[in-house]
Amino acid sequence: MKEQDKTISEVIAKCWADEGFKQRLLADPMATLKAEGWEIVSDLSIKVVENTEKILYLVIPAKPMGNLSDEDLDKVAGGTRAKRFDPYKDFKFRL
Repeated sequence: MKEQDKTISEVIAKCWADEGFKQRLLADPMATLKAEGWEIVSDLSIKVVENTEKILYLVIPAKPMGNLSDEDLDKVAGGTRAKRFDPYKDFKFRL
């Protein structure tokens, strides 16, 4: 697991454990994350949203620069992150 993934996972866990922290993060992500020790470059904007029983936010990551190797493409297509933790496993999609 990359260090960034670990840190994001820790923030999510803290949101689940501390409603006040979650509300601060939703209201002012930059200040809340800086207070947690994150070093955030000045030209970066951070938006925090919360999935609910009726709303699912699907985040499309930025397209990587350069070419991806076949191995990297397999990881993306294979959903390796979902094998570790799938926050959407109980979400019911209605088509």
